[in-house]
Amino acid sequence: MRYQITGKQIDIGEALQTHVKSELGETVEKYAQRPTDAAVIFSRVGHEYFCEATIHLSTGLTAAAKGHAGEIYAAFESCREKMDKQLRRYKRRLRDHHVERTQPVEFAEAPMYVLAASEDQDESEPEGLQPLIIAEMETKIPTLSVGEAVMQMELSGDGILVFRNEKHGGVNVVHRRDDGNVGWIDPSTG
Repeated sequence: MRYQITGKQIDIGEALQTHVKSELGETVEKYAQRPTDAAVIFSRVGHEYFCEATIHLSTGLTAAAKGHAGEIYAAFESCREKMDKQLRRYKRRLRDHHVERTQPVEFAEAPMYVLAASEDQDESEPEGLQPLIIAEMETKIPTLSVGEAVMQMELSGDGILVFRNEKHGGVNVVHRRDDGNVGWIDPSTG
């Protein structure tokens, strides 16, 4: 497994990097047979340390966790415990969903745009109809079943996931609703 361990404006020593590699590797190996890479980012705000970890699995799924504490090692342990809980909770679902899958999840390339918010929120009529694009980048759209898409959304902690439905190849969306339930948008059934 490849590790990318970084700090935002703090120095990450060899001892912490070795600790992260051994502990996180042990946690991930319990639940995932083929992890590909992990990104761990440490930061500090005031007196508190934050740790964010993202693990990409060869099945195409991504798990993410965050932790914070007064000490940097305790922040990592908090993050690692959350990752362990997530992977343990989804171990059966991960195994069941990928029994029939012989190939890794396929991804399609797609453009992604971030639109700038209006600076003047009190204005009732916009001056122009075209919003200002402030970021343009490539993103990947996975080909998944609906159950896998919901699981991926929950593992990554995102509120929404766009995916290609493996049954009919159409673009679908799953999202977390305000009432706590999961919504599924499938234009092909309309």
